[in-house]
Amino acid sequence: MKTKTKLMIAAGAAAGAAASYYGVCELAYNRFIRRGPKFFAMGPQEDALTEEQRAERRQRQEAVQSWFAASQVQDLTLTSFDGLRLHATQILNHPDSDKWIVMAHGYGADSLALLPRAKTFDEAGFNVLLPDLRGHGLSEGDYVGMGWNDRRDLIAWTDRIASEHPDSQIVLFGLSMGASAVMMACGEEDLNDRVVCAIEECGYTSIPAIAEKQVRSAFGIATQPVLIGLSTLIKMRCGYSVWEASAVEQLRQCRVPMLFIHGEEDDFVPYDMVFENYYACTSEKELYTVPAARHCEAYRSPHYDERLLRFIRRFLH
Repeated sequence: MKTKTKLMIAAGAAAGAAASYYGVCELAYNRFIRRGPKFFAMGPQEDALTEEQRAERRQRQEAVQSWFAASQVQDLTLTSFDGLRLHATQILNHPDSDKWIVMAHGYGADSLALLPRAKTFDEAGFNVLLPDLRGHGLSEGDYVGMGWNDRRDLIAWTDRIASEHPDSQIVLFGLSMGASAVMMACGEEDLNDRVVCAIEECGYTSIPAIAEKQVRSAFGIATQPVLIGLSTLIKMRCGYSVWEASAVEQLRQCRVPMLFIHGEEDDFVPYDMVFENYYACTSEKELYTVPAARHCEAYRSPHYDERLLRFIRRFLH
């Protein structure tokens, strides 16, 4: 075979490999980051529940719907640091109360997914703000923030509350991706002083760490090359580096008291991650793990609501 022919074959093979590599990275971006329906299950699916659990869920949903219909609800918007129109649902059933909670939902969900938990805080006398994170719900955004850009959005919402309610005492609560956004926000120097404490439940340690797990699970291939390509696409399209998007590093600068919650059977955001987050946190902190609970299922513990409220009350005045 002539040298020229060999070179052409080698070049063709290299081009094919490069195209395949780009295709996998593009697929990963579209699957994990681009706005759109997500294939991940953020909680127990209907077919995984017992009949008793299904009945319990239906009863709970009906109670939440009745409560929400009777509540003082308002749609709010603000413009993000990068020009997106962001939406939040405000539930103001206690106009004379200075207690507020801002609740950040998980990956692929929207603000209304947190209504059952919002009802608990409303019954404890809190006004509630439920933002749609960028790329979700009624908020603009072509991509999922994975917590990093969302941290700036959460700070903007707390600034909005503090501006309109100067005596407010604000609690941050986040679930899964929203939990990572909360942890990341709490490491920022300009987090509003009206934030008195924070609760993270099932949050991951960093974008690369959770992306590595999900890429391996979804594609069953070596993750590091895909992560490098995916990070390049995120930098180009979303404007930030995933390598700096770390809850662990942000928590090393945290000054807000924080409660860390995780289900001990969580295989979506690995249980071990809660310990990395907890030990990195430099502020006052508590750790609450729930035996037999999977991802976002800690609420099934009979002690869940009281444990959260007991923590919060320590920092209210």
